Amino acid sequence: MEALRQDDPRRFGPYTTLARVRESAVAVHFLARGADRDGLALVTAARPALASVPAFRRRFWSEARTAERLAGGPVPRPDVSPEGDGLWTATAYVPAVTLSEAIGLAGPLPERAVRVLGAGLAGTLSRVHASGAVFQGLAPGTVLVAEDGPRLTAFGPLGAAAHAEARERGQLSVRLGYLTPEQVEGQEAGPASDLFVLGLLLAYAATGTTPLADGPAEEAAERIAHGSAELGSVPVGLRALIAGCLSKDPAGRPTAGSVAAELAPEGAADRAQGGWLPAVLAAAVTDQAARARALEPPAGPVDDGPRVPPVEERTPTDAVPTGAALPDGGAPGHVVPPGGGHDGDPGEDSRTTRFLGTGARTPRSDRATAQLTLPEEVTNTAPPRLPAAGPPPAQPYAHPAFTAAPPALPAAAPPAAAPRTGPVTGRRALLTAVAAGAAGLVLGGAAVAALGSDGSASATTDEKPTAEPRPALPGRPPEPRWTYARPAKAPAPLTAGVWQDRLLVLTDTAGATAVDLRTGRKVWERADAAGAQSVLTAGEDLCFLAAPTEFLWLSPEDGRIRHRVRFADQFDGVPDMKVAPLTGQSGSVLWFTGSHTVTVRAPKPKKGKKRGKDTQVVKAYFFAYDVVRREEVWRVAVPAGRAPGTPAYRLIAARNADLVVRQDAGTLTPADVRAGQGKAVFRCFDRTTGKPLWNRRFGTVAPGGAAAGDQEGRLFGAVGDDLGAFETGSGKPLWTLNGTASSVFGTPVAAGALLHTTNRDQEVGAVERATGKVLWRRSTEVPAGDGCPALTLSGSGRTLLAADASQVTAFAAADGRRLWKFQDIGAPAPEGAAVTAPYRVLATGKTSVVVQRERAFYAFPVE
Repeated sequence: MEALRQDDPRRFGPYTTLARVRESAVAVHFLARGADRDGLALVTAARPALASVPAFRRRFWSEARTAERLAGGPVPRPDVSPEGDGLWTATAYVPAVTLSEAIGLAGPLPERAVRVLGAGLAGTLSRVHASGAVFQGLAPGTVLVAEDGPRLTAFGPLGAAAHAEARERGQLSVRLGYLTPEQVEGQEAGPASDLFVLGLLLAYAATGTTPLADGPAEEAAERIAHGSAELGSVPVGLRALIAGCLSKDPAGRPTAGSVAAELAPEGAADRAQGGWLPAVLAAAVTDQAARARALEPPAGPVDDGPRVPPVEERTPTDAVPTGAALPDGGAPGHVVPPGGGHDGDPGEDSRTTRFLGTGARTPRSDRATAQLTLPEEVTNTAPPRLPAAGPPPAQPYAHPAFTAAPPALPAAAPPAAAPRTGPVTGRRALLTAVAAGAAGLVLGGAAVAALGSDGSASATTDEKPTAEPRPALPGRPPEPRWTYARPAKAPAPLTAGVWQDRLLVLTDTAGATAVDLRTGRKVWERADAAGAQSVLTAGEDLCFLAAPTEFLWLSPEDGRIRHRVRFADQFDGVPDMKVAPLTGQSGSVLWFTGSHTVTVRAPKPKKGKKRGKDTQVVKAYFFAYDVVRREEVWRVAVPAGRAPGTPAYRLIAARNADLVVRQDAGTLTPADVRAGQGKAVFRCFDRTTGKPLWNRRFGTVAPGGAAAGDQEGRLFGAVGDDLGAFETGSGKPLWTLNGTASSVFGTPVAAGALLHTTNRDQEVGAVERATGKVLWRRSTEVPAGDGCPALTLSGSGRTLLAADASQVTAFAAADGRRLWKFQDIGAPAPEGAAVTAPYRVLATGKTSVVVQRERAFYAFPVE
């Protein structure tokens, strides 16, 4: 959640917007208050791109009518925008969490809770089927659990879709989240299809996993059509009923009414009386309500802000882009939490200010398993006749975004109560802090304001180590031990590194800063170390920085420069040396490339001939340098790179006898590119002498493709859509890990007998290094993009962290259990610069990591 932007509407009909909840490909979601300033509402405003598609608008109004017909009990009554006022819906707010979040927080639900859940859902399905319709709106992200029972937020295929995109000529393609056997066979969905999905949901609620439907889409479809559901973990009292719902033959499934009667003969509402949720969920819902009430509307008259243009004035149909992702439960009135959308499609917006992410999900596939194409059809797209605008009635659904804080945590303290270590925070930052507290921004065991602009640690008030934070709820990130933010007026960090697990050292164009890794407090700042681009360890008592023209050794106590070596003084015979980014380090030795330009005089001309012109030639070298002894170990001449001439090498493997490097694609000369024929050339050097040993290609690994090596002489590289393992001594292929058409692999990480993998489908996994056998594979639940999550293994080797532009996801390295997700708050005020930098993870010792996003740093405890 973030503060409203300047161009955000301040009103939707009678609703005054309080905050921007999230932004997706099809809608922007706002938290709002009604005209009487009592009661919170959730407003979902469709994006013009999809709102102008006739099929989208038709489905939107159709599902709004469905919600109106079903209103009551588990279904909230929507308030829909009048014709000509854009395309939005509003529903009143009731504290609740999605079913997927509930499983992430509390694990599998007890049998009584599953019965209440199933009876409530089956009762709604019974009403739908009695009218001759099919519901098609069930999914883990569209089912909410509230204090008084389950609730629904999607009322058709559009709402429960995994993805949606506009097609040419106004068509809309929708992929469903769950498939049924009859749909796999190409048949139409009927009422019995809803019962099959209900069976999947009940099994998910009872066990935390979805039978048949987990895993890649193709495999899931095959299991759904022909496989047998494994229900051994389902409570005995529910097993026969769920097995009946999952019958391959639609005629063999029970009716919705019979399911409701069997699960709760007295009715779901009566069975829910006295409390039906596990204690951790009940506490989370109660805490959520308190935090939501803390949000206040602006004082005094509210400027309507920019007018919300009618759909007719917006982007024309033929300008609609493809690939627009539908929000989780995108039916009228449903708002998706910042932590993610339905079926692993969080639609993350990395461009905006945000608060600590919420939402925990049990590991499961986020790949779509069905597709429903809504044909182009010109119909009446006017809104249904719904009640006049006004505050929605009570008892609708909740917004999961307010489940951020553990139940035992108090509401955020006023900003004035927070420890202050620098200048007073501005009024707008304080307002942001209030919103942060309401949304559950709790750091380091204390409620804090948004990151201050003084560069101080927000959650620490003295030099003593912070107390060990209380255990986090399952799926929730642990409380940071401390947070640190670079001042807004300071340059953005160039790099960050860890020194001896004691200091976090940051560099920028103005200097270098050290932060105590125990407390998060700034230790020193040195302007004379400006511009350094690498931070390394140089023995037990010095911190090493590599700048563009020199090496620096700093005292860790006060940052004073103990030694300074300018390249012109240290490296004889290479005047005016230009150095590329460091190749890598092992022990006290680091490797880097450098080059300089020499003038080659033209040969003496023959008698009667004119002398030719002198030429400029670039000479390049690969160096080994000992940072403890401060002396060159060896250098070897290597081919020059693209102008200005320094080839940049990246370390692939540093073994006992040799090291393997690959030149960065951007520094290859045109002649190198032509000679490589689209394949990367790897170079091997003797580690002791620098003698070149071999140049070799491995399969079709591209110059820019991911590659890494291990101590046993293997090289792992992205080969097309697959990941291949090769023997470096001979180039012989060892094994291949097959991917999909879009799963280009990123740089893997070797750890013991395992190789951790990452790909553009946002999947993280582990295979046996020796054989390539897949041990586990999980999704980060971030929409697939151009890049792969970057992997970092904790110091203990037990936690694997995947970082991308949207979030950091923590997995158990041994079995792939998804442990938690984290998203930071970004810029501290609406007028602050948008944060687009990706997350980065630094391992610090055995039990902690530091997460960086541009200027903000968080220290998390990990296993």
